[in-house]
Amino acid sequence: MPKKVVPDSERRRRRPTRTGVVLSEQLIVETALRMLREHGGEGLTARRLGTALGADPSTLYRYFRGMDELILAVGDELIGRALRGWSATDDWRTDLRELGLRIHAAYLAHPQAAVLTASRVSGRAHEIASDETILGVLHRAGFPVPAAVRIYHCFIDQTLAFAALDAAALALPEEARLADEAVWQATYARLPADTHPHIAPAAPYLVAEMNTSAYPAALDMLIASAASQLTAR
Repeated sequence: MPKKVVPDSERRRRRPTRTGVVLSEQLIVETALRMLREHGGEGLTARRLGTALGADPSTLYRYFRGMDELILAVGDELIGRALRGWSATDDWRTDLRELGLRIHAAYLAHPQAAVLTASRVSGRAHEIASDETILGVLHRAGFPVPAAVRIYHCFIDQTLAFAALDAAALALPEEARLADEAVWQATYARLPADTHPHIAPAAPYLVAEMNTSAYPAALDMLIASAASQLTAR
């Protein structure tokens, strides 16, 4: 059974932890992000987190019902970081592109956390704020609500899917990641035209393209498609 979460007003400890800090939800999330970066998803446990914070692991349940709720809070923190400092312009296409690139970059800054959180829906404050912001951009552009929702759906799923894909590659052990990247040059670039008439002429472009993220190009295609729909209206 999930443990009862202590109300916000009762969460603050009267005494600092062994490391001299007073626990807070934000501190726990930031520590979890650091641990994910250093140890990966399997290394994030209540026991290890408690040790890093200088607190008994059971203390964490004063803030989160379990580790899964903490993971959702970590994902929400990444979205919050993406929105931090962003402001709208008078061009919806510029705004939507900037939001997409910011969200994608925020996840890639913490690839181990991204692998765990990009597919999740938390319903937490930063996630809700990002949804309101994106829908607001589309509303100001002139899209009716059904069209705005459809574009939003494609936009956010595309952004998070690329974040998960690109983060998974970054989270690989370096040896495995470099080996994957080398395949394009070592294998594809050497395929003969008589057996692979389409790959062979494309090989130089594949070598140049395939080890970089396709997200910016895919984002531009989505925005161009949305803009064409708006023009048609």
